[in-house]
Amino acid sequence: MSGLNCLVTGATGYIGGRLVPELLDAGHRVRCLARSPEKLRDHPWAGRTEIVRGDAGDEDSVAAALDGIDVAYYLVHALGGGTGFEERDRATARTFAERARAAGVRRIVYLGGLTPAGIPADALSAHLRSRAEVGEILLASGVPTTVLRAAVIIGSGSASFEMLRYLTERLPVMVTPSWVGTRVQPIAVRDVLRYLVGSATMPAGVSRAFDIGGPDVVTYETMMHRYAAVAQLPPRFILRVPMLTPGLSSHWIGLITPVPRALARPLAESLRHEVVCAEHDIARWVPDPPGTPIGLDRALELALQRVREARVTTRWSSAGVPGAPSDPLPTDPDWAGGSLYTDRRELAVEASPGALWRVVEGIGGENGWYSFPLAWAVRGWLDRLVGGVGIRRGRRDAARLRVGDSLDFWRVEEIEPGRLLRLRAEMRLPGLAWLEMYAEADGAAGCARYRQRALFHPHGLLGHLYWWSVSPFHAVVFGGMARNIARAAQRLDGEAATASAAPVPAEVPDDSRPAEHGRP
Repeated sequence: MSGLNCLVTGATGYIGGRLVPELLDAGHRVRCLARSPEKLRDHPWAGRTEIVRGDAGDEDSVAAALDGIDVAYYLVHALGGGTGFEERDRATARTFAERARAAGVRRIVYLGGLTPAGIPADALSAHLRSRAEVGEILLASGVPTTVLRAAVIIGSGSASFEMLRYLTERLPVMVTPSWVGTRVQPIAVRDVLRYLVGSATMPAGVSRAFDIGGPDVVTYETMMHRYAAVAQLPPRFILRVPMLTPGLSSHWIGLITPVPRALARPLAESLRHEVVCAEHDIARWVPDPPGTPIGLDRALELALQRVREARVTTRWSSAGVPGAPSDPLPTDPDWAGGSLYTDRRELAVEASPGALWRVVEGIGGENGWYSFPLAWAVRGWLDRLVGGVGIRRGRRDAARLRVGDSLDFWRVEEIEPGRLLRLRAEMRLPGLAWLEMYAEADGAAGCARYRQRALFHPHGLLGHLYWWSVSPFHAVVFGGMARNIARAAQRLDGEAATASAAPVPAEVPDDSRPAEHGRP
């Protein structure tokens, strides 16, 4: 069959961002529907796709996006979306289903959650119940539909993997909720993508749900022990206690891992009941090549390898935070006005603009924020306490950023390589906040100028009080940041000069072979 026209919703998310290149490599043509197309601009595959602006819940934009589409991938859900998410999920799925039928789409493909057998819907968590309901709505659309139901997805950057990784690495001895004894059937993200791509060419007469999972059925406790073994950590000691509810568990997970409480809770709730595949019928239409589905240990190895090599293509934080600000930028000509507080810093830097830019683009994550680490850490903890994302989301890549990347409790809103990095705050604030950093030539040979601007648009009296309460610390936090970034750029330039002046060693024959790289 020649390539199909595919629409991918949720392309800015963890699965969608990995599915697009897989579809392209399979010979299909891809259109992406995104509320913020600029978030896809810097993806390596962006130039090979058509990217359209729209919302999956808006009838007009969905109808336009589905025009001429053969296969529509529905990868939208409100995980961690706050109150009322069930109704929003329901309404969005209905809109999408109706528009897909009207557009003559040949197939809808949906990735949902694996629900426990024999458990009534009202006993399921709200998120699992909503995922199941969305699948039912799409199956009832009149369009042949493939619903793939997965439990724990193991892949570099997935929320499930990050939760498992941080809990196991940080706690050699842990008191855990009773759900760590629940049996689950994890699946490697590589297999999830294989099933998603293969579903595009299913016969028109196939319209049903499929359970998908790996070959291992294990408890969450066993998964932690297996991760420790793969990561070459000492054995972990785990004590189960019955009093940790999903709500308390989410606080505990949020305390130990970068996964925020709003996302940790549905993950914990999904583990209350046993989630094991009841069938493997998918193999009839998407055959398993030798060595697949991938086993748990191999899936963990591949994911951990990607993390260690800094080759994580998408992360759980790739999708935007629900309720994140979307007001006009302060730099827009039609800025809405009102109070706009600004903190400006500018310094001449005795380093090249290139060295200064490398420091700017490398900010955050393991490199920190170049000033008063305790203040940044405290601000992150306070954000976690009020349900925010906190500062521990880190970076997708240690050296490079792209528009849409999460960066601790910021998100990259604009990047002009070599010149500008603009971050939009996703921490809980009584207003909107941005941080801009510029690296520019200073006129003098080999020198640079660093410009930094923090902006805050307050909401109400509380916003004004917030700004004035923290402004006394700006000289330390923002002033120190500017000075330390300049010093770091000078050191980087000095190290580069020293390295270039060092004698070149004699070439030694290399008989090593390149490492085998999987694609988790």
